[in-house]
Amino acid sequence: SRSFLNIESIRGDFMKVVRELTPVEIAQVEQKLVEEGMPPESIQLMCNVHLDVFKEALDEDDINVEPWHPLHILIEEHRDILNKSKALRDVASKIGRGKYGEEEVKRLSSLIDYFELVESYFSKEENVLFPYLERHGLVQPPAIMWKEHDEVRELRRKLGNEIRNLKDGQSNTNELAIGISEIFSNHIYKEHKILFPSSLKLLSEKEWEEVRTQFDEIGYFAFEPMPFAPSAVEPEEQSVEGLVNLGSGLLKVDQLRMLLNNLPFDITYVDENDVVRYFSEGKERIFTRTRAIIGRKVQNCHPQKSAHIVEKILSDFKSGIRDVAQFWLNLEPKMVHIRYFALRDNDGKYAGTLEVTQEISEIRALEGEKRIYDPLD
Repeated sequence: SRSFLNIESIRGDFMKVVRELTPVEIAQVEQKLVEEGMPPESIQLMCNVHLDVFKEALDEDDINVEPWHPLHILIEEHRDILNKSKALRDVASKIGRGKYGEEEVKRLSSLIDYFELVESYFSKEENVLFPYLERHGLVQPPAIMWKEHDEVRELRRKLGNEIRNLKDGQSNTNELAIGISEIFSNHIYKEHKILFPSSLKLLSEKEWEEVRTQFDEIGYFAFEPMPFAPSAVEPEEQSVEGLVNLGSGLLKVDQLRMLLNNLPFDITYVDENDVVRYFSEGKERIFTRTRAIIGRKVQNCHPQKSAHIVEKILSDFKSGIRDVAQFWLNLEPKMVHIRYFALRDNDGKYAGTLEVTQEISEIRALEGEKRIYDPLD
């Protein structure tokens, strides 16, 4: 129709202007156009073109990787995020104009839940991909992407609170939805045009396999990717003289000792034969431990009246009936939490027990929340 052609002819100019505006200003422009007689559907058509441009850019991507590849997974998650961003804009626009009912509120709530799940996408980038890029000297681009993740998180938090404000008719839903979709569309474009191509040049095939394995540990929210089997050749165990290989890191012996002795709780390790093999030596131990107990049967480290309890816990751990046992004692002014954990090897065979003892009176007294560092605290 003629009206549609008119919209098509001006929406390019419209988007050039909109791109320079804040979410609040975009919402104000939309409202002004409605007041001047433009149909809301026409405004939404023009606004959605911004997301459409980025979706088309994804389709034209020259990032050619196998379906198992981490970048393929992120690209597919990007497609889903853009689709849901568009849906969020649509429902938020109706709510912003006061043209909504129970169905729109349910849809908004569902989309808010969806964007909570997007946290796994953030986590895969922040905790896996970005560290690998930083190892290769690419530091600033990941830092910028992380900052944008945090911006979405803040808008998402505010959007979640808007459900309660709908009843009062004082809602910023439309502005927040615009903010989320604008950040995501620009964010995704930058990742596809800058971050991902750089990643392909920097990371080796072995590193991409490591990234995928760690992606699987975090999980997925939009789809289940192709199963992945690492290369048949296992990577050699990294071994450096004077360092202890802990799998997730290499530490000097004195570093490991310092770490264990500064944990905010006491730990004791008893092996599969009930022999005490280790205990941490923190500055303020809750119960007395001396090095004389090393090599001693744990049953002999407790009073006779409680030896049967120790024996029962160990028996249940060995049989597989239990994996955890816990107690809490009111030793005024201290409140002490004692936990026992069954340790098992990769085959599930019992390998000993870990005792964790913690003074929790200060933890129990905490209220509200604290998010700001206070150097005087």
